Amino acid sequence: MSTKQDYKVLAEIDYELGQVERGYTNRTLYVNLSENTVANKPVTQEMKDIFIGGRGFGLRLLWHGVSAETKWNDPENEIVISSGPIGGTTQYPGSGKSLVVSLSPTTHSVIDSNVGGHFGPLLKFAGWDAIEVQGKAEKDVIVYVDGMKGKVSIIEAPEELDTNTHILGEKMLEMFAESENEKRGISSVSAGTGAEHTLIGCLNFSFYDLRRQAPRIKQAGRGGIGTVFRDKKVKALVVKYLGVKGDSNHPADRERITKVGTKMHKEIHDYDHVQCNMRQVGTPYLVGIMNDYDLLPTHNFKFGAHPEAGKIAGEIWRKRFTQGIPEGCWYGCTLACSHAVDGYTVKTGPYKGQVVSVDGPEYETIAGCGSNCGIFDPDALLEINFYCDTYSIDTISFGTGTGFVMECYEAGVLNKEITGGLELNFGNAEAAIELLHQMGRGEGFGAIAGQGIRRMKQIFAEEYGADPAFLQDIGMEAKGLEYSEYVSKESLAQQGGYGLASKGPQHDEAWLIFMDMVNNQLPTFEDKAEALHYFPMWRTWFGLNGFCKLPWNDISPPDNAETDEPAKVPEHIQNYVELFVGVTGRQDVKKGEDLVRMSESVYNFQRVFNLRVGFGTREHDAIPYRSMGPVTVEEYESRTERYDKQLEELVGFDPEGKTTDEKMATLRKYREDQYEKLIDAVYKRRGWTENGIPTLETLKRLRIDFPEVVEVVKQHIT
Repeated sequence: MSTKQDYKVLAEIDYELGQVERGYTNRTLYVNLSENTVANKPVTQEMKDIFIGGRGFGLRLLWHGVSAETKWNDPENEIVISSGPIGGTTQYPGSGKSLVVSLSPTTHSVIDSNVGGHFGPLLKFAGWDAIEVQGKAEKDVIVYVDGMKGKVSIIEAPEELDTNTHILGEKMLEMFAESENEKRGISSVSAGTGAEHTLIGCLNFSFYDLRRQAPRIKQAGRGGIGTVFRDKKVKALVVKYLGVKGDSNHPADRERITKVGTKMHKEIHDYDHVQCNMRQVGTPYLVGIMNDYDLLPTHNFKFGAHPEAGKIAGEIWRKRFTQGIPEGCWYGCTLACSHAVDGYTVKTGPYKGQVVSVDGPEYETIAGCGSNCGIFDPDALLEINFYCDTYSIDTISFGTGTGFVMECYEAGVLNKEITGGLELNFGNAEAAIELLHQMGRGEGFGAIAGQGIRRMKQIFAEEYGADPAFLQDIGMEAKGLEYSEYVSKESLAQQGGYGLASKGPQHDEAWLIFMDMVNNQLPTFEDKAEALHYFPMWRTWFGLNGFCKLPWNDISPPDNAETDEPAKVPEHIQNYVELFVGVTGRQDVKKGEDLVRMSESVYNFQRVFNLRVGFGTREHDAIPYRSMGPVTVEEYESRTERYDKQLEELVGFDPEGKTTDEKMATLRKYREDQYEKLIDAVYKRRGWTENGIPTLETLKRLRIDFPEVVEVVKQHIT
């Protein structure tokens, strides 16, 4: 490989390093790859007051960068990455998140995705609140931000540079670290060949693991932003910054932050091991719980449990996770859920025989690529996890999409002639792995499956004669985004949490299954609507500020159950008030409702943004029937007693003597009607019209009644 002095610099600027003040650098970095230009943009007080940072900054910058006609693969589309004012705080756990915003190849609307790793915080400490990448390069390029020298460069990438992340990440360290010590201050963003050849490409964000002496990665997985990245011919974004300290954000009141952080670290130390055990097991602890409550997606979400689930449950992974002590993806995160498996020997594909580290697997990967596809082999899941990561394919979309393909294969929609010989039955790990390799190469049936479920439904109907209604019912996508891994059949509130989510069915807006289904805390439509107002707004706040949500409710004070609203974890909400005020010094924030209000502004702005690009009305909040109830006779009869009882008690329908088809039709009418009533209640609570449009009064209340926003809304309000 060439030395870094040999690389061709296409553009370069010097900038004053400056200093972060109260969580902001007060400027963003703009890179245009078509023109090979680099510039800085000022951050206005209005941006800080209304859009806050992170996802908010991303949405505002993207709004100005694209038009209503811009498509995902137009040069005008942008990728915007931002942390947030509290991002990079080392005193409180979970502050290493970055938020990525773009127009999606799968949904064709606005997508946002959150990711751990070091890139966002290091970018800020290097002098930039966000990076905004627009245009398309002629050849592969690397964008390098040197936060030690105050220099931004667009560099032509060497042709021999491997695109796949587990190799590229190492090469970025070789290229930009001038000593071993500097490696810990370098983070890269990349996307592999799977992102080039599918529409479900993810972005990999690296962080240097000092104990392993190697880079590790976290994913901005949803909506195909990695595909946008490679379409722009970006090989990598790289930032260098050394010297992260407890006051790198130069907060308004460091003592206030330290006090609340010390309390939280003690809580994690004292109680995590008897609660979720995130420090030892991480998110895989959920597998057993979801299986016990009939919520673990199995065989394309047909079922919620499987007798072999224990083979891929949390204890299995606890024994496989290496290094022996908890691991965090940002400094100071004592929740430390970022686990990995070292010493895994790759069994298939182009890297067969290599010994690698595999980040995770996380719950979503285990459930999506495991139980949902009928695969209960930990080694197969590690193989899939590794290749999804290095190829840069979203494990959620891969798992949910492959489950859909497997059901279509078993239902006769597909056959070996169509799949090129792949026997894609549930449980066939070998075929699933080969499908993944085909996606990485852009070949065979993998080239079709890599387009995502929405496009597959169209292809299967038009080219293979499949019944479109059946495909719609079992295709677990909404808004063009594949479902994350929870069975929502028995939770109307969670159905709304998926269907009404801004970007599509992702649980990071509202996870209400336990409140609704298990604890029966949301008995009325009004209760559900209130939860579907509060929790999406609250969870949005994390994405504005560079926070992970896990320290909010995956650990809780021992007396939390005795509070008036335990699902909200009131003590932790006040922690975040203290943190926000402590960093920014804003005096208008006194309580949790003030945080929710700032999120509400950004959330509604994103709804209008979706309207602007042709989405965001009621029809786009529809969901596949399988997320509401049983599509097939097999599903109904697997839970006959449950469904018959519901028909009697909820519908007033006597199932005695009726055929399964008759019972299914009656139950379906009831459940679909319930969902429509839920939408009505949620829209009313959010201040939207019956068609899901934020009213002008709502825009004004939230201070987003900008002329161009009002113009979009007026086009949809009669």
